[in-house]
Amino acid sequence: MIVSSDDVRAAAQRLDGRVRKTPVLRADGELWFKLEQTQHAGSFKTRGMFNQILAAGPLPEAGIVAASGGNAGLAAAWAARELGIPAEVFVPVTAPAVKVAKLGRLGARVVQAGTEYAEAYHAARLSADASGALFCHAYDNPHMVAGNGTLALELQDQLPAGFDTVLVAVGGGGLIAGVIAALPPAVRVVAVEPITAAALHEALRAGAPVDVPVSGVAADSLGARRAGQLAFDLARAARTPAILVDDKAIVDARRRLWDDYRLAVEHGTAAAYAALTSGAYLPAAGERVVVLLCGANTNPADLT
Repeated sequence: MIVSSDDVRAAAQRLDGRVRKTPVLRADGELWFKLEQTQHAGSFKTRGMFNQILAAGPLPEAGIVAASGGNAGLAAAWAARELGIPAEVFVPVTAPAVKVAKLGRLGARVVQAGTEYAEAYHAARLSADASGALFCHAYDNPHMVAGNGTLALELQDQLPAGFDTVLVAVGGGGLIAGVIAALPPAVRVVAVEPITAAALHEALRAGAPVDVPVSGVAADSLGARRAGQLAFDLARAARTPAILVDDKAIVDARRRLWDDYRLAVEHGTAAAYAALTSGAYLPAAGERVVVLLCGANTNPADLT
């Protein structure tokens, strides 16, 4: 199915009072940051995960199961705690320690399985099948996508004069799918991916989602081996450009967000800004650009 703007508006009603309306910061000239890293549990995924759980109706006693590089799991754990239900979260053994520790503090049962998201996903599906828990997909679920898209509705309210372009970091594609669904076609939505984890870029080139190798500094949050079908369908229909940035550009952009704006974000989040700082995306004169800063579950020790 293709997620529509009506689905996003329905998600906004469902989430009313349950998620934060995150601020927008004007940076320089015609550049704004949407500070979604200030969302509950530290990323945009709280919107989509909460909507996915609420839309499922009555929940099983076993609660929910999710697989994640970290952020979707944190979102699932946070939502489960708010709803008073059990949560089991599968993460790869390579998940950052800061995310694993936070999962525990949120009350989730944490299981480490495999070295990348795809392996954790397989283990999580087996667990959900065995226990009867609701399996919550990290990105390729229509309610997850619609919930994520609610941040774009906020953005329209926060910038009533309008904007031309939104730069979005992409892993599995659950965020960019929601943004495309929420915004009118006149707004250009640009996918930004690491060269070493380019699932949507390769899907658009191949004409269908395909498996890609995953590595690099942003792999914990953008390390989906295959783009979601929903993201692919929406991006192809919208003729979404997908541009690539390397690890050096990502590290530099993350540092610059801290040095210039005192914004501490994870490497995957910084990829969106790296499109600008590296010159991979060059705005036209007067182009009003928004960079979505989507997550902050990082160890800030290397920013000082």
